Formats: sequence, C-alpha cells, structure tokens
Amino acid sequence: MSPIFKVAIDAMGGDFAPRAPVEGAVLASRHENTEVFLVGDVDKVQAELANFDSAGLPITVIPSKGKVEDHEPPALALRQKPEASILVATGLVKKGLADAVISMGSTGGTMAAAVIILGTIEGIERPAIGGPIVGSAPNQTILDLGANIDCKAPQLLGFGVLGSVFSSVLLQIKNPRIAILSIGSEEGKGNALAREATELFKNSGLNFIGNVEGNDLATGKADVVVCDGFVGNVVLKLVEGLGSGLAEQLRSMLGTAMPSDNVSKLIKELYERNNVVDSRGGGPVFGVNGVSIIGHGSSGPDTIARAVELARMCVDTKLIEEMNIQVPRVMATAG
Repeated sequence: MSPIFKVAIDAMGGDFAPRAPVEGAVLASRHENTEVFLVGDVDKVQAELANFDSAGLPITVIPSKGKVEDHEPPALALRQKPEASILVATGLVKKGLADAVISMGSTGGTMAAAVIILGTIEGIERPAIGGPIVGSAPNQTILDLGANIDCKAPQLLGFGVLGSVFSSVLLQIKNPRIAILSIGSEEGKGNALAREATELFKNSGLNFIGNVEGNDLATGKADVVVCDGFVGNVVLKLVEGLGSGLAEQLRSMLGTAMPSDNVSKLIKELYERNNVVDSRGGGPVFGVNGVSIIGHGSSGPDTIARAVELARMCVDTKLIEEMNIQVPRVMATAG
C-alpha cells in the first residue's frame, strides 16, 4: 500500500473561501491514501462541510484565526496575525504533520509564510513562483511570474536552476534548455539585467541557449524561461486574458453554426489550453524547503483538487530533496 499523503489546505484563502477549499478537500480526500487538513475558522469550515457527505472521509479541521488579505503587506500581516490560516497550514508542513500546503489566497502571504516557516534552499536569495502557462507549450516552465518585481542577475540564475530541476524531476525533461526572455534572440540584446545574467548562465554548467523572444514562448523553444516578476506577471495575465477573450469570440462566432454542446466543448478546451495554471491546479513556490502550492484566487473545487495532485507529484518525485542537492552546487559553480 502506498503511504498516506497528507496535505494542509488553507480553507480561508481564495475568492470563494471557505466553500471552494472545503469542496475541493472533499474531492481530494476521496482519492486513495489522501488525508486532508482544512485550516481555518472552525465554525465556518464545519458549516461548509455539512453540505457534503463527508462522513468517514479523512478530513480534519484545524483551527486558525484570521487570514492574510490580498491588499495587506504580507510581512506586516503575518506579524499582526500570527494565527492566520496560511501560517498555521504552512506550520503543519514544518512540523512534519503534513507533506504539503496549498492556498488560493494571497500570493504574497503564501510566499512569505513559506519563506519564514520553511526557509529557503541554500544559494537562493529570493524564492519565485512559476510553471507552465502557455497551452501550446505545456511543459515549458516560466519564472518568475510575479513574486519578485525587481531582480538582480544572480536571482535570475537562481530561477534558472530551480526551473531546471523542476523540469527534469517533475516534467521528466532531460537536460532542460534554459533561456532568458528578452527583446531579441541575439546575444547582447536586452537590458542590463539580461546581459549580466547571460554571463552568469554561461558559467553555470546549465544547458543555456541564450535569449528567447515573446513569440518563442508559444513554440516551446526553451524548456525553462527566466525573467523578472514584473515581466513574467504581464506575460501570465496576457496569456490568460487571450484564452478568455478567444473563448468568448468563438462563442459569438460559432453560436449559430454549430450545436451548442460542441461549441461549449470547444470553448472549454480552448480556455484550458490557455489557462494552464488552473488546469494543473496552481504552481509551487520555487526555492523554499518544502512543498507549497499557490493557485488563483478564483479557483473552484476541481482546481483545488488538482492542486492536491500536483502537490502529491512534488512529494513523490522528491522535488525539494533534488533542489537541495542541485541548486547549491550550480550556484557555487556560477559564483
């Protein structure tokens, strides 16, 4: 029998909390060998659980007080709310009571909690968020996607190392091709950050292929693409916006030309191909010493259940252990 996978879910995180996290937990707990800790306001969580046939399911409600709001400065909020749901949930991983933590709440709060409680991997100055986001290149990892707005060249190198390990371990890509997102594919194109990072990557021992441009993201020219979080977040929101916009355009164009069921199926497939983050459940916090998964605030129960499966994959493949082995070695070589 496979070992029990234990996951802590921030029941107060997300636009539809606690309803969506609770229902997502119910779906996930029906998976064999899965145990869920729902962390949040006990009365509210229990009231939501009462809406489902959860008797006998391996779900435990863990009390917490308050949550980190999207508009709050993460570090300040965590100091003022020491028993916030994301802190308690992440603490379960630190204590070894849970294998992973998942939140659809404040991205900054989730990252800050992971850094403060789990700590960072040796050689990583700042953790990042990232993963596949382009439907036509579903195994291409892009990072950072918004955690670090202003970056220095060594941080981009760290993102590249983290993305390389993620690609090789979780996506089973041998010797991943790594590139810097820039305004031209030729060496020397781009701003000072891109040029300085290029020199570090050349000495890293990684499979660095140089620069890629925005249009290269759709073809998967590189397996790992690094950029600062400002650029990465713009790219992420553009891709997701295009998916939603194209879906609505198709609905309008095909509404009378095809049966409604066929139109709905086509639109659903198009949306999912251009909203890879939702279709995978979210993405890991890269660079911390534990599995912490961040998803969209708008995530529904199915997405949260998929996030549990993503977290399970990270644990089963020993992603964090591999990062602790490979990251310090590469960073030391490049430094």
